Amino acid sequence: MSDLFNEGQRATLERRIDEWLATVHKQHPNTVAATRASDDPDRWMVRLRGEAKEFSTIWLSIGQRTLRYETYVMPYPEENAGEVFELLLRRNERLVGAHYAIGAEQAIFLTGELVLGAVVESELDRIIGTLFATVEAHFDELVRRGFATRFSSSQ
Repeated sequence: MSDLFNEGQRATLERRIDEWLATVHKQHPNTVAATRASDDPDRWMVRLRGEAKEFSTIWLSIGQRTLRYETYVMPYPEENAGEVFELLLRRNERLVGAHYAIGAEQAIFLTGELVLGAVVESELDRIIGTLFATVEAHFDELVRRGFATRFSSSQ
């Protein structure tokens, strides 16, 4: 089990994340916003403009031992749910540091965790890049399968 951070270590980590956020626009040209959440001091968000999905918002949250990160991918599929979930499970096998999951709202998320001691700028960049690139690469196919009737040419 990873160690709990004391108040000083946690403050240093929060400062590191704030400083990293200040540079995100330069490193990720698709960045629309990068800020600490106004309603929760232990939470940050990075919003990116995409091509497949118009926007992806990635949330970072500090817990007692880990930094949790997640992005909303799409609503629960209206049809072909088994096919969509099989596709997601097969993709999970190839992802590093992230996985697809069904969230509390019955929606599909891409999520992961990192021990607090490993939170450095390069890992934050990797997290944002992985989540954004994964959503962009698979969003169209997932939506077309999960909402096939809406995309059929007969309408």
